Amino acid sequence: MSTLLAVDGLDVTFDRHRVLADLSLHVQAGEILGIIGETGSGKTTLARAVVGLSPVRAGRITFEGTDLTALRGKARRAWRRAGQVQYVFQDPLRALDPQHTVARIVAEGLVVAGTLDRAAIDARVRAALAQVGLDQSLAARLPGQISGGQRQRVLLARAVALQPRLLLCDEPVSALDASNRNHVLRLLADLRDRSGVTVVVISHDLSSLAGIADRVAVLYGGRLVEQGPIGRVLSEPRHPYTALLTASAPSVRREHPIPARALRPAPDHRPVAAFGPDACSYASRCPFATQACVTAPSTAGSEWSVACHHADAWRSRLAVGAMSTRRTA
Repeated sequence: MSTLLAVDGLDVTFDRHRVLADLSLHVQAGEILGIIGETGSGKTTLARAVVGLSPVRAGRITFEGTDLTALRGKARRAWRRAGQVQYVFQDPLRALDPQHTVARIVAEGLVVAGTLDRAAIDARVRAALAQVGLDQSLAARLPGQISGGQRQRVLLARAVALQPRLLLCDEPVSALDASNRNHVLRLLADLRDRSGVTVVVISHDLSSLAGIADRVAVLYGGRLVEQGPIGRVLSEPRHPYTALLTASAPSVRREHPIPARALRPAPDHRPVAAFGPDACSYASRCPFATQACVTAPSTAGSEWSVACHHADAWRSRLAVGAMSTRRTA
């Protein structure tokens, strides 16, 4: 597969607070990539930076060879109107105009693009509603007259109506019940399979990604700590933070389960050094940190990469500790 979106050395700062730090991530055409991490890890900021909603302090974002960070004025507006990258917001109630009908909402991007006549727009709206499994009878309703699951699919319909190359879905199922959550996740997978659209799903819930994603990228403290094929990363994570996430998600099956308590610092844990802004982002929280962690590790690697000075070695330390505990028991 070819690279559709490339993020290289991205830095985003708000009010002197560094939200993303030297983050590099590539998205392959036709894949479903999951981006996982706890609240504040930088997941949404990354997606918003791609579509120009977060200011980029340094780095480069390239989409199909076009440097998006270099686009200004008319060039930037023209790229947005083309609709090749669509952002699906987390909260449908806030993202949908309560006074507009479903049909008008889905047609918004097409009207702004200005490349189709009214008949063609209406046809595209009907097709988009069908793609996301919504009955045509809902087209005349307002957002307040449909369910939460239907509102989320209206957001998807508005995005797919523009026939984008990339969908950025920010926590698309966080506000839904289990039934609607599964339906929307299957819908994302079906959209990729039928149309070939590339999908990035941002989530704090590993279980929502396990069944649909091809790869997963794990963020912590504004840095990428691990990325790779989702099955391998979930079954045998190489970064302690990824292992903690998987150990804390009972619904994610793993071949080598590690108790979450073994991955958390002891109550009397103290960092081995005064970790500064250039340190590993996880160092002050990691029970396996050493003096080497005062400098941030790179995410060198291709298919499966990890940013940890002690990748894999911390497992050995866990095993030794477990053996010692058994001997003294």
